Amino acid sequence: MAEVIRLWHVTITVAGEELEPLIVRNGLRRLSDQRPFLHSLKYSGGRAEIQYWEEAESLLDASSLALRVWNEHRDSAGLPRWEVVGLEVLERNVYLSRGMEYSVIVDLQDVTPLPF
Repeated sequence: MAEVIRLWHVTITVAGEELEPLIVRNGLRRLSDQRPFLHSLKYSGGRAEIQYWEEAESLLDASSLALRVWNEHRDSAGLPRWEVVGLEVLERNVYLSRGMEYSVIVDLQDVTPLPF
């Protein structure tokens, strides 16, 4: 039986010690350079949110990959030593059924502050 690769929408939220927001922003820009398929990067001094699409067979596979993104790029992108505090993984059809595709502005060069 052939493996079926599905598309998953991933949102990772990380948080930790409060830092100068510009430090977080610059780290997220470097992360975007290293992982060019990230479509939404939002930040504050103590939290960041990353959204992207992942190809995987199952929710478990997509989640496992997502949980590694921040730590695998922490040193190379100069990201804060924060921990993952939130993870949402939605199959493409579920994501689209929520009408969320219209709420995400795709600008691969933009890193946006989180609302307070």
